Amino acid sequence: MSVPHLNLDPEAQRAIRSAQDYLLSIQKEDGHWCGELEGDTILESEYILAMHFMGKTEDPRVRKAANNLRQQQADHGGWSIYPGGPAEVSASAKAYFVLKLVGDDPESPHMQRARRKILDLGGLDACNSFTKLYLSIFGQYEWKNAPAVPPEIILLPRWFYFNIYEMSSWSRAIVVPLSMIWALKPHCPVPAHAQIPELRGGRAVPAKTGLWGAFFQAVDRGLKILEKLPVKPTRQIALKAAERWVLERLDGSHGLGAIFPPIVNTIIGLRAMGYPLDHPVIQDQYKELQRLTIEEGDTLRVQPCFSPVWDTAISVNALAESGLPEDHPRLQKAARWMMSRRGHDAGDWKIKLKDGRSQAPGWFFEYANPYYPDCDTTSQVLTALSKVRLSEGAEEAERIQAIYEGHVWHVSMQNKDGGWGAFDKDCDKEILCHVPFADHNAMIDPSTSDLTARGLETLAHMGHGPEYPPARMAIEFLRREQESDGSWYGRWGCNYLYGTWLSLWGLRYIGVEMAGEWRDRAVTWLRECQNDDGGFGELPLSYDDPMLKGRGPSSPSQTAWALMGLCAAGDERSEAAQRAVDYLVRNQHDDGSWAEESWTGTGFPSVFYLRYHLYSNYFPLLALATWSKARRGEAATPLVAETA
Repeated sequence: MSVPHLNLDPEAQRAIRSAQDYLLSIQKEDGHWCGELEGDTILESEYILAMHFMGKTEDPRVRKAANNLRQQQADHGGWSIYPGGPAEVSASAKAYFVLKLVGDDPESPHMQRARRKILDLGGLDACNSFTKLYLSIFGQYEWKNAPAVPPEIILLPRWFYFNIYEMSSWSRAIVVPLSMIWALKPHCPVPAHAQIPELRGGRAVPAKTGLWGAFFQAVDRGLKILEKLPVKPTRQIALKAAERWVLERLDGSHGLGAIFPPIVNTIIGLRAMGYPLDHPVIQDQYKELQRLTIEEGDTLRVQPCFSPVWDTAISVNALAESGLPEDHPRLQKAARWMMSRRGHDAGDWKIKLKDGRSQAPGWFFEYANPYYPDCDTTSQVLTALSKVRLSEGAEEAERIQAIYEGHVWHVSMQNKDGGWGAFDKDCDKEILCHVPFADHNAMIDPSTSDLTARGLETLAHMGHGPEYPPARMAIEFLRREQESDGSWYGRWGCNYLYGTWLSLWGLRYIGVEMAGEWRDRAVTWLRECQNDDGGFGELPLSYDDPMLKGRGPSSPSQTAWALMGLCAAGDERSEAAQRAVDYLVRNQHDDGSWAEESWTGTGFPSVFYLRYHLYSNYFPLLALATWSKARRGEAATPLVAETA
């Protein structure tokens, strides 16, 4: 296939053609893309525990998941939450427990090494809240020492400072069924050989301090005292409300929130409520759990969710920017598929819209998650749809209408500080991060630089400029968020390379003049991050130690981000940009793909990371196309001013 109207350097042109061919070759028959979304071994551990809870410990898939756990044990003896990372105590304790459960000898070398590392990290008492609650179900931790998650929180009115809609959407989906579990305290016995008293003790871990931390610890103690009362007048009301809340959000969804932890919590929570194993709801959730598994030979791994709408939108953007015409049949097929993946107008997102307006929502991330459209996916779908033309008539009118409605929804979700969060509006009460069960580092969903920058890109494609009030607010937010060295923090991708690329990208798209001291600092920072091989890389460790920001082995996706950041800043003719292009061209495989082992996606900073298997393919294609256009002085021009 040819690249129309592009006058590229020969090697870059070849790389673009080859990358286009590869991306088109893996498009699904119905028009979408979906790459594997890889998480850490906590998923396999909790999968095995869920299977044991359902009486399926002898299922061959349990053995395969255990094989994967053994293979993922690191040289330090524990399990990490990303390849090459330090041992993480919760991941390690759960892996050790389930390996004992499936019959591994605790005196075997790999189990001895694991035990020593877990004790060195503080043992069971150092594990996070969700791990302690899970271990309590199986009799390996005391409920009284796990944090309280009372179901009565669902009864708190929306005007109350702390209510479930002040939590992030993913926390809400995890916590509501978890509150049923905490209240009912189901017990699932394990064989004597699987008990883990040997993980008690270990190095003492300092308790969290601070005024609000102490306050919520006192609240936790008070709740546990109240729990001992023989009569709890609101308990059954709260449990029924939690049950109803969960069941409502299962309608039309691939599990609660369409993500792994709420699916498992729903199974356990509803079983605790008395649902039999053969109940249709339990069976449906069990099927959704199995859909997330990937069996490969004698191993099984579990995905946290699927990413089809996200992968499809970015693939369309990359293909369109690299030269596919707007009426290309493959792009049209993808556009039709995306248009069928809109959210529900009664989703949780509506709760915090002060005017209570009735409107069509944006797009969700997974195959079916209508209650939870998100701003990031919506912005990418809108940008993608703006680059495609469908056949004349009703179908094209439907595309224009979808863009308009999605744009209205996206703008309505802008936070009061000018930025965008992911799923909810103004979900930013930092005090709630001190709640004892909030140690997953994702209790709230505040504005972030990366989502705000994508919002600016989308506003540009809707025909707006920097003086449009929502754009002006977003620009001011990004200016405030830039760090002293010129970089921006990346919440949803690792890390400062992601945030810096997108911030420069969004500002350039919306029409901000890329000049001045702030721009120079950003370019200098990016150039200084470049590795000797011309590529760029950053490890998740930078979330824990900002001194490591922008540092790590080169990867195709992060090199692409840095290259696009340089291009957005007008630095496309620099030696740094050329070396990044050379890195991408040099490391492309013969079939047009790129491979990377790095985990460059972020779920919860410092807690959960992701490897999007398609990041290493569509981002380099988009970067090479962006660089080629920039070299010719050609910007990626918004195409849908008529929808503004």
